[in-house]
Amino acid sequence: MDEVFELIKQEEKRQGETLQMIPSENYASRAVRQAMGSVFENKYAEGYPGRRYYQGNAVVDELERLCQERAKTLFGVSFVNVQPLSGAPANLAILKALKQSNDDIQLSQDLAMGGHLSMGQKANVTSEYMTAVHYGLTSEGEIDWEELERLAVEHKPRIIWSGGTGYTKIFKWERYAEVAKKVGAYFVADISHIGGLVAGGAHPSPVVFADVVMTTTHKTLRGPRGAMIMTNDQEIAKKIDSAVFPGVQGGPHMENVAALAVALGEAQGEDFKKYANQIVANAKVIANELKNSGYNLVGGGTENHMIWVDLQNKGVDGWAAAWALEYAGIIANRQTVPWEKRSAYYPSGLRLGTPAVTTRGMKEDEMKTIAGWINAVVSGIEFSGDADREKDQAARKKFKEEMKDDAGLKKIAGEVRKLCKKFPVD
Repeated sequence: MDEVFELIKQEEKRQGETLQMIPSENYASRAVRQAMGSVFENKYAEGYPGRRYYQGNAVVDELERLCQERAKTLFGVSFVNVQPLSGAPANLAILKALKQSNDDIQLSQDLAMGGHLSMGQKANVTSEYMTAVHYGLTSEGEIDWEELERLAVEHKPRIIWSGGTGYTKIFKWERYAEVAKKVGAYFVADISHIGGLVAGGAHPSPVVFADVVMTTTHKTLRGPRGAMIMTNDQEIAKKIDSAVFPGVQGGPHMENVAALAVALGEAQGEDFKKYANQIVANAKVIANELKNSGYNLVGGGTENHMIWVDLQNKGVDGWAAAWALEYAGIIANRQTVPWEKRSAYYPSGLRLGTPAVTTRGMKEDEMKTIAGWINAVVSGIEFSGDADREKDQAARKKFKEEMKDDAGLKKIAGEVRKLCKKFPVD
């Protein structure tokens, strides 16, 4: 028990003294975390409000209904299922709900082009549930609409997905809907990354265009780890409920539902709208600063919370950049880039985001400082990897040891700690 609480203290210190700049990470409020640790953890609640398979759920029913109503109000939908344990199970449930036959096809963004595993990628179980075809991006970082429509007409998919882990532009919901209507497909919008931006009015909503909308509940929405599935089609709603339970999972985690209800309440006000718009403003500053320093950005910049950096012209791979940045107190993640030539574990790109630093209260001036640190770190790296795996592993081990003790990185880490102290985590 003591060892676990010591690790909690260590993680609290790490989060407080470093810049969390992975686009899918954020800081949940103290109130959200308190709800996560509440007595709702102790309760089984298989089923839905008013129709449970266990006794003692009167309070649980009230909680889940409250959570549903807050989500409906925030996103402007008539139905929401708040029970999915995360985004991947939620997307599996959507596939189960909408599947008609074993010959059904799903059309989604290719993984190497920024797509997500849970939309039929080969390594994921969703590729076994429904055959997948993938579209990509243009050289400008936009969805290749010509390819998407051509593949849709050719394959007549049952589902067309939007959304993924790499996309820096405003989603053109109406274009997805037009193609889906043309071929008789369902259009499913996965807004996991931008759910908070949509809720805060910093990104257009897909609700009037999509048959189904799925979002995770952490990331920009700043809630617990979980997911929601939404629709305005009552026939689809019935199928979604059955697909979630008993289709792909048993009892919901009611402590997550409690924490989500808190987060959805926090997202109702003007402060959240300001926060959502500040996320985008902050991301644009970092993107512009990096461009001015000679970095190639997928999409040429950003219109949302994410900066997607192609490091090939810098002679550095994403693995090396991510480790060096971590030793400097800046937490980002390596990322494949379109037409990737390297492996997914040692890719050519780096992915940055501004949700967490914005939650801390940082604004444009701080983003300029952070961008300068990022440039200083990456510019100081002399490592791109070796094609020979044995030599490569030895070289990477040596690189990490050298970077961990690098005086320049330690100096930046000290400056990062000073900045973080000015913007404490709740």
